[in-house]
This record gives sequence, structure tokens and C-alpha cells, in this order.
Amino acid sequence: MKKTPTLLTLLLIILATYWSFRVLLPQYNEGETVVETEFSTNRALKHVKEISKEPHGVGFPAHTTVRNYITAELQKLGLETSLQEGYTAGDWGNLSKAENILARIKGSRESGKALLLLSHYDSNPHSSLGASDAGSGVATILEGVRAFLNTNATPKNDIIILISDAEELGLNGADLFVDKHEWLKEVGLVLNFEARGSGGPSYMLMETNRGNSKLISEFIAANPEFPVANSLAYSIYKMLPNDTDLTVFREDGDVEGFNFAFIDDHFDYHTQIDNYERLDRNTLAHQGSYLMPLLAHFSNADISNLKSFDDNVYFNVPFFKMVSYPFSWIMPMLGIAILVFIVLLISGFRKKVLNVKEILKGFIPVLFTLVVNGLVGFYSWQLLKWVYPAYNDMLHGFTYNGHAYIFAFTLFSLGTCFYAYYRFRVIKTANLLVAPFIIWLIICTLVAVYLKGAAFFIIPLYSFLVAFYVHINQKNPDAFLLVFLGIPAVFIFAPFVQMFPVGLGLKMIVASTLLTTLIFFLLLPLVTKYRKKGALAFLSFLLFAGFMVSAHMHSGFTEDRPKPTSLLYVLDTYENTAKWATYEHKLSGWTSQYITEKNTDSALSKKTISSKYGSNFTYTTTAPVKNIQKPTIEIQLDTVINSVRSVRLCITPNRPVNRLEVFTNEVDILKADVNGIELSEHFLKNRYGGRLITHYVSDKNYTDITLDLAEGSELELTVYEASNDLLKNGLFSIPPRRKDQIPMPFVLNDAILTIQKVKFD
Repeated sequence: MKKTPTLLTLLLIILATYWSFRVLLPQYNEGETVVETEFSTNRALKHVKEISKEPHGVGFPAHTTVRNYITAELQKLGLETSLQEGYTAGDWGNLSKAENILARIKGSRESGKALLLLSHYDSNPHSSLGASDAGSGVATILEGVRAFLNTNATPKNDIIILISDAEELGLNGADLFVDKHEWLKEVGLVLNFEARGSGGPSYMLMETNRGNSKLISEFIAANPEFPVANSLAYSIYKMLPNDTDLTVFREDGDVEGFNFAFIDDHFDYHTQIDNYERLDRNTLAHQGSYLMPLLAHFSNADISNLKSFDDNVYFNVPFFKMVSYPFSWIMPMLGIAILVFIVLLISGFRKKVLNVKEILKGFIPVLFTLVVNGLVGFYSWQLLKWVYPAYNDMLHGFTYNGHAYIFAFTLFSLGTCFYAYYRFRVIKTANLLVAPFIIWLIICTLVAVYLKGAAFFIIPLYSFLVAFYVHINQKNPDAFLLVFLGIPAVFIFAPFVQMFPVGLGLKMIVASTLLTTLIFFLLLPLVTKYRKKGALAFLSFLLFAGFMVSAHMHSGFTEDRPKPTSLLYVLDTYENTAKWATYEHKLSGWTSQYITEKNTDSALSKKTISSKYGSNFTYTTTAPVKNIQKPTIEIQLDTVINSVRSVRLCITPNRPVNRLEVFTNEVDILKADVNGIELSEHFLKNRYGGRLITHYVSDKNYTDITLDLAEGSELELTVYEASNDLLKNGLFSIPPRRKDQIPMPFVLNDAILTIQKVKFD
């Protein structure tokens, strides 16, 4: 192949890769002029700015401020609003008093189902500003409803607006609405807007108890301009423990719907830097680009009959937007691919283009690249955490320089592939194509059986088969034809190279390295024509080194990339001892002022107040005992009736606290009631570490607990009471963090924690 086609075809592949990402998002224009009947990102940003001024978790002062702001904005639109208030503990044993905000737009249809727009207004306790999660969702709904109302069109279906509360504590606001509100029976479909980062494309993820075919057909009919959705992502989503408010509607109310959530820049999630400035404007525009066409479509469509027993494979691709086909096509498509491959093999042997010995040799570079790139990808994150211990303190599992690592290991994988096929350049191309096709065929067979959502993997194989046919019948195929045949693989798979480690953490770099290798296999009909594969391997490794150097230069912490830090004061009122404690693995200078020795109290670490990822204290140091008021625990009942021991107690805080957590010894709880809310039997049978209840306290409210146990059961309670005021409490003189540090998310932080034991004779 001549030099010019090589450069041009490489540029075309790079351009196709770029375009596969470029079409995922609209482009925000700060100076845009948007008419009143259209969604304006600038107008939505004003809401985000107001909502995210302060942390506004349940029980925090700004929580009421944000609720009042949203209510006032809905009233400005001429909507009558109401508040739904009540205690709920959800399915996780997290008790809180939720206050949902509700409004309704009346439709012209007398009967039928209503469309519900959903997001939550509470931020994660205790330091998150919640600009993305989920200020962006609230702002999207406020601006979308404003634009919709300005069209002066009367929808056929009622439109219910639910801005839920206490989502961060266990989906409590959604649980309250689904269990207690009379409007639930009228809801036919939910559109939920969420975030798990501060940027990137917003993924559409469906929630359905049955098949998805009607939902995806209606979604395609609504025709959003930038759909980013695929059945593989939803298959993975269903396997993960991450739930949203919409999950409650599906599980408890049998109401289906769509989630729209962005996941990039995951390091901002639940942190102090989830702020107005860091929210990606293109991402917010993307949320609006979903809402407006879907609001127009589903406010007029028949949404009373969206349930289906059939499933569809679906995926987005440039130019075609969404492609969908039924699961019933999966096996026939796989069978056709196998049949065509066999026919081409027979043709190749008859024409003496294919040779068994050379085909077998073709497996060597395939297996070599898969093993090398697989091992490098699998161990990369462990190695990075060993080289940079502070990465262990980023509990998100995705570092500020994470994208540089994705680029670096993708380039390493390419270098390995180019090198392997440089070494086996003497084998005829047609023979080299057999082994990678067989590998891909095995993958497609496995997903067709075990992961049907990924069945669209078969699509690029058809292009590969055409390229295989061309190589069997032509000695020097046209390079640009081979580029064209390779583009489906790039368009469909390239975004996944980034999506897996972004969505699941850098531990999934292995998915990037292996997927890059597999994409390379699909481009082999073109790549084998390159004469300078050795040079391309060298260039790839050189660029890998360059990105690793860049990542190293940005591995430290700055004001824009602050280090997560943690500090707690823990007072054991039973033993009258106190400790400083931290969750940091690599101590910051700020924390080292108090954690002077790297000791670990194993008893305190293993059983203490719970955290999202089960994190334990890493280091503790003896601290001075302070006069911290402990809660008043009043035993109101302890009696045995019909062989059942009933115990009732009331815990009343004597200081402003944010969180109360109660653990029991190893004892079977037959029934439990907290503040009038009965804990589910499933929760009681699957309590982790003996945790009974976590109460996120508002307004110094008491916690009233009633327990039923078997007669003769010995009961011991451990009560943890926490306030997030360590840096403000007058009993302490904790200096503020440096600007290159933030409170660590997902764990109790900046807190004064008391421990109190209650034994029942």
C-alpha cells in the first residue's frame, strides 16, 4: 500500500473514532439566544446556581432554603404546589423525615395515565453541594416545564412534577410517594433525571418489570436528537447495586420509566466540588435535549399500555441515532454469520487462498495480544495504587487524571497489537482474519446466550465478513473500501472503551485494553495492508509513555484536584475514652495534626457507623476527653407477652445532631418499629454487622424504637450519635482545610461521634 492511503486511512479511522464521541452530546453556546418555547441551558444554569450554594442534605439548614426556592419557582410558572411529608425507612433501614414537592399540569384527556417528571432536591450529606446530583435534574425539569407551558399547548395527559426528598438516604422520598400518595395509581410513565458525576453524555437507562420493546419503540418515536442508550449498559446497570428513585416506582408500584444520568468526572460525585462551576454545560444541554421531545411525545401519547413481554436489543450509532430489533432475531443473526463464515472458508480453501497451517499461525498474535493486554489491564489499577498510595483515598475509584490513564492503556494495547501483527506480517491477510473472527464469534455466541443486551456485538461482524470475502477474492483490495467496512466497529465499540472505566472505575481498565484489542481485530482487514506496522507500534508505545508522563505530572493534588481527607472525634461514653480517627490511607498534613501515630483500633474499625463502601477507620490516635452531651435513652417498656419479649425505648438528642445509628448484638429481631415505621422482614433478616436503623435527624427529633424478640433473648444496643460540626464546635479548634483538600465522601466526616451502650437484663 502506498504511503498516502496509509496516512489517509489512519486519519479516517481517527476521525470516525472522534465522531463516535462527538455526536453523543450537543454543544453549549454561552451566547445562545433561545426562544421562550425552547429549553435554555443558560436559564437552567440559573437554577443550578441557586440550588447548589450550600450543602443541603436532609437536616441541614440549606435543605429548607432549597425546598422553598423550588416551590417558589413552580408557583411562578402558575402551578399549584403541595408538600408531602412523612417518615419512611425505605428498604435499607435508613429512617428520615422526607418532604416531597409536588405540582400538576392538567391534561385534556378525562381518563388515562399521567406522565411523571422526577428528580430529587436533597444533596448527599454532609459536604456535597449537589450541583449535578441532582440540582441539574431539578433545573432540567424547571426549565423544561417553563418552556412547555410557554407553548400554550394543552397536553392530553396530566403531567405530575415530583421533586423528591431524601433520595440520598435510601430513596426515601420516592418510597413515601409510592407507598402513601393517592396520585401513584394515576402514573403511567416516569422520566427521572439523575447524575453520578459532573459531565459526559447522559445515558438513558430503562426500568421495567417486563419486556422493553414498547418502551424503546416509544422512545425512538419521540426522536431525541442525541440519544445515548444501549441494551448492554442497562444489562450491566441491573447487575449493580446502584438504584434511583425510579427503582422504587418499578419495584413497589409496577410503574416503568426512563432514567437519564451522566457518569463522567465521577470524582466530583457526592463531594464539595460538585458545584455550579464544574457542571459540564454540554451535559446539562443534553438533559434538556432529552426532556423536551419526550415531554412533547409522552404528554400526548397513550401511556396506559406500555408494558410488554418482549425485549429488544438497542444501541445508538452516528447518523442512525437509535437502532433496535427484537431478541427473537439474535439467534438467526448469529446463525447467518456462522453460515456465511463457513461458506467463505470453503470458498477460500477451494481457491487455495486459505491454508490450515497459516490459519493456525494466525491464532498466535490473537492470543498473544489478548493475554498481554488483558494482564496489563487487569493489574494496572493495583500497580497505580501501589505507586501512588493517595489514590486509595479517592473512594470513587476514578482519579482526576483518569482519562489520561484510559488513553495511555488504550495506546499500549494498540502498540501490542501493531507489534504482534508486525511480527506475523508474512502471513496472507485472509488467513490472519480467521482467528480473530472465531474469537469474536465465540464472544457473540456467549452474549447471545448469557447477556442478550450485548447481542448487537454481531453487527460489525457482518462488515468483517464482507472484508473477509474481499480479501479472498482480491489480491489488493481498495483501502478506502476497507475503511468503510471498519467504521461500524469504531462507531459502535469506541465509546465503550471509555465508558467502562468511567462508569465502573479504573479497576475496569482491563475492559478498555481488551476491547481495544477486539476492535483492532475487526480492523485487521485494513491494518494488515500497512507496511509500517512496526513504526506504528513504536509510535503507540511512545504515546503511551507520553500519556503516562502526563498522568504522573497531574497525579498530585491541587485546588482544582483536591485530596479527599477525613477526621472524626470519637467519644466512647461507656469507657470514657476518646480517639481521633480517619479513613485516609495516606495521611494529609491537615489530618496529621491529630493522627500522630498510625495506630488502628480494630474493634472500633470493624464495628462503627456504616459507610457506602464498607470503609473502616484506617488510623486512630488517643484524643482528650471532651464534655460532649450524649443522648438521653429512656427505656419505656420491657415485657414478655405470649413468649415474645417486647422492648421500647426513646432516644432523644441533647445537641444538634445529623445522624443516629443503632446496632444490636447477634440476636434475632422478630419485628421492629421506628418512629411508627415498621422495618421490613427482609431487612431484619439481612442486617449487616448488626445494624438496626440509621436515623438522619431533622430538628433534633427523637428516635422511638419498639423491638419484638424471642423470650429469653439477651439484647444489647450500641448507639452512635454523630454531628457534622467538628470544624465549628466551640469545644475544638480545628483549622480549616487547605484549598487543595476536601472532605472525603461516602464516609462520616468532620464529625463528633459518641458511642453509648445499652444492656437489657
